[in-house]
Amino acid sequence: MLFVLLLFALLAAGAPIAITLVAVGLLYVVLVIGMDPLIAAQRVATGIDSFPLLAIPFFILAAELMNFAGITDRIFRLAKSMVGSIPGALAHVNVLASMIFAGMSGSAVADAGGLGKIEIKAMKDDGYDVDFSAAVTAASSTIGPIIPPSISFVIFGLTSSVSISGLFAGGFIPGAMMGASLMALIAYYARKRGYGRSQSFSARELVAALGDSVLALMTPVIIVGGILGGIFTPTEAGAFAVLYAFVLGKFVYRSLAWNDVPKLIFETALTSANVLFIIAASGLIGWVMTAEQVPVRFAEFIIGISDAPWVFLLLVNVLLFVLGCFMPSAPVIIMLTPILLPTAVMLGVHPIHLGVVMVLNLMIGLITPPVGLCLFVVADVAELPLARLIRAILPFFVPLILVLLLITYVPGLVMILPNALGYGS
Repeated sequence: MLFVLLLFALLAAGAPIAITLVAVGLLYVVLVIGMDPLIAAQRVATGIDSFPLLAIPFFILAAELMNFAGITDRIFRLAKSMVGSIPGALAHVNVLASMIFAGMSGSAVADAGGLGKIEIKAMKDDGYDVDFSAAVTAASSTIGPIIPPSISFVIFGLTSSVSISGLFAGGFIPGAMMGASLMALIAYYARKRGYGRSQSFSARELVAALGDSVLALMTPVIIVGGILGGIFTPTEAGAFAVLYAFVLGKFVYRSLAWNDVPKLIFETALTSANVLFIIAASGLIGWVMTAEQVPVRFAEFIIGISDAPWVFLLLVNVLLFVLGCFMPSAPVIIMLTPILLPTAVMLGVHPIHLGVVMVLNLMIGLITPPVGLCLFVVADVAELPLARLIRAILPFFVPLILVLLLITYVPGLVMILPNALGYGS
């Protein structure tokens, strides 16, 4: 238990995540077990010895290609033609575009950095104050990893041996609820601040925008439909998404040049290496936690408080919310899933339900200081001081937390689609 406390102390102090995981695990192997340090190296190597992990760099590269190839511009135009005629139009467009893009990239950061540039500029040009524009952009980016495909669901599925397809199915309704709740808050601000329409509704413009983006919109249909239909695995879906985005950018939209590809691959390699290094290191730390009987002790602690599932879920949400303020989502999922899942199953909480609750909670962490990654990305895109963005985004926590509570205590909102597709048994 001492080594577990050391782990969280180092992480709280801001030490590099992957290095901390390896260092603590190595200390345990050498000082406690007294084994050869090569055992630690073997455990690290085993941590990424998994074919489904290839889905992560594939989806990251697909998102990079979509942003660079102009697919995001077409999505924004389509969303604008759909809801541009209602009060607070461009703020609603911001959320709707994020929901559409979520079905392509699975990444909140890709949404914030790619669509964010277009959305914030359009809102500023239309008279929205930059603080509100940036806050809407950051809040809506959290939908990305909830509506499938989702890199976070892939990580949870690999860590827990839970069906990734089932997790994808479980994310649809919560993702739609997040979008609807954010749009409800925007409607309130639109009336309060007098944000108007950006354009009159035009069936001709809607048809034109739909025609211009129909090939891009086929991406989530093919990817998610193929996964849920059993045509291909999430890893194969990620590879197809890369190929499809490349073909659209290079040969259909002609916005992607050959000399752009090495830069995009390099950016993808940097992002993927960071995530996969953490996953590799987690193989060692997971083994240490098992040896220290952390899952068993955690279960005993929770049941000692109460054996009611709602108490367990409340404690899980509080724990995740606190950790999400200081750590990125991937290492939290990797470290806590082996601890939380056995207790959840013992108390009758379905693994898919737990996975969706965990991921949604940690997505809120992406906009929570001090380590909210989407906050930093959007502040940079909007050229806005971080403190101002934090103040502006505070009201948007209300709808997101309400959705989190709803899916936590009404599990049917998560499980209805997995049950219908046979993943809930």
